Amino acid sequence: MTAKLELYRVFKTVAEAGNISAAAQSLYISQSAISQSIKQLENQLGVRLFLRTPRGVNLTEEGRMLYQYVNRAITTIENGEERLAQMQHLLRGRLAIGASDTVTKRFLLPVLQEFHRDFPALKIQIVNGTSSMVLEALRGGTVDLAFATSPIDETEYDATPCFDNHYIFVASPDYGCDFSHAYSLQELTQFPLILLERKASSRRFLENFFLEHGLKLQPEIELGSHNLLIALARIGLGVAGVTEEFAQSGLIRGVICPLRLKEEIPTRYVAMCTLKKVQPSAATLKFMEYIQDYLRKSPH
Repeated sequence: MTAKLELYRVFKTVAEAGNISAAAQSLYISQSAISQSIKQLENQLGVRLFLRTPRGVNLTEEGRMLYQYVNRAITTIENGEERLAQMQHLLRGRLAIGASDTVTKRFLLPVLQEFHRDFPALKIQIVNGTSSMVLEALRGGTVDLAFATSPIDETEYDATPCFDNHYIFVASPDYGCDFSHAYSLQELTQFPLILLERKASSRRFLENFFLEHGLKLQPEIELGSHNLLIALARIGLGVAGVTEEFAQSGLIRGVICPLRLKEEIPTRYVAMCTLKKVQPSAATLKFMEYIQDYLRKSPH
């Protein structure tokens, strides 16, 4: 097919030039090579495509009919090659990123802003969801890369750690608890707990951690937003389980305070994930470079 496509390219060039010499100059090959290519194509198709004239060559009736199809086909291919080149240089195309609302807001926003500024023609799509949801989107090809919380199956994904996640429990400063006391997990379960809904990976991680200590979590309130966890803890509705890195604003301002714990909750991390054995697109690779540069400049 590749060899035949080249014959059609020669045919199209000769038809448009109306002259074998001009076509040879355009294609940077000899006139004899042009003549041989035309003869080979005519033999394969079993028709005569050109008539020689004193001024050059003219298409036969069969040649004119064939030219209409060849011209459309090669123009389509050339347009595709041009668009592909534009995508490789990030002049067009799409980048789809899977991440939770919180990761998008607290981590990705400055990188997205810089990336969009540098490549404004590139369409950026954000698919929000839990870690399991965005990894499933990555497997299904809906997104090009995903930001998910450990543990991550490293046999299926290439994962680049971006920042640690520390799980803490917080309450308003005037809540009815002793912030100087180190609470056991058993004592913690006696508070009205405010947690993310069960589909969140951090919620499942926390439940498994408590189960390992023979305890079952039974929250009073379950929410889909990390910001709402903090908001409800601020007004004294209970003790919220939050990610320390995403609660810094409230902790610094003192509107929420962390409870001390006797048992240490294991540290997790958020990673940038791509599929193994799948070559990322040019846009994906470039965005990954921006993330890595951001991490070097502003380590989390």
